Amino acid sequence: MKVVLLAGGSGTRLAEYTHAVPKPMVPIGGRPILWHIMRRYAHFGHNEFMVALGYKSEIIKDYFLNYRQLNSDFTVDLSTGKLDIHGVTSTDWKVTLIDTGITTMTGGRLKRLSSFLKDEPFLMTYGDGLSDIDINQLLDFHKSHGRMITVTSVRPIARFGELEIDRGRVTSFQEKPQMNQGWINGGYFVIQPEFFSLIEDDLTILEQEPLEIASKQGELMAYTHDGFWQCVDTKRDLDLLTNLWKLNKAPWFI
Repeated sequence: MKVVLLAGGSGTRLAEYTHAVPKPMVPIGGRPILWHIMRRYAHFGHNEFMVALGYKSEIIKDYFLNYRQLNSDFTVDLSTGKLDIHGVTSTDWKVTLIDTGITTMTGGRLKRLSSFLKDEPFLMTYGDGLSDIDINQLLDFHKSHGRMITVTSVRPIARFGELEIDRGRVTSFQEKPQMNQGWINGGYFVIQPEFFSLIEDDLTILEQEPLEIASKQGELMAYTHDGFWQCVDTKRDLDLLTNLWKLNKAPWFI
């Protein structure tokens, strides 16, 4: 099944990085966020990607155009331009990169990809959220209910640390577990092609009219994911994920 990745936003809340690269290209452990998301899908056998580009689209295009060289050793003969690749690690992904415009909203970006999806159901997520979700369990859930859309609901880690106190002494200091928070949209959708009819134009925000209409029609179902999920909105989020990677405790990586 094809995987759509929305990677066109400017990521203004992470401006210290996104002034130079689009947010999906901000690195964690030397690899772009986008690569980590794609690897998760590919692990479950979904390795055909449609990437909706916008802000600094040329950087994402350059990355995939030069992917083989960037991830291999090579010898280049500067007199002829001949390139010999050494120790190639095979990546069997097929990646289609579509420029969907700088100012296009999330719904508009998705609709611009409709001609590439050939009236088939597809997987979709944003280019800034990492999770240990089982993609095939999500897909099985979607197939079981027969509705138009499945959205993955998650419980994010709370913003502040949780203290456990016994007679004035702190006995535990940790991030609040996800179960202490309410359910939110975690991305990781499965969508039937009929959904495109609910998206009007480039100015349509996916999370507003289209999903609200689908909900009112009884066509939006939630797959609840109690495991790890973290979006990258701020430097604090990025530092959290980077530290997990450095400690070899990255739940999303398999």
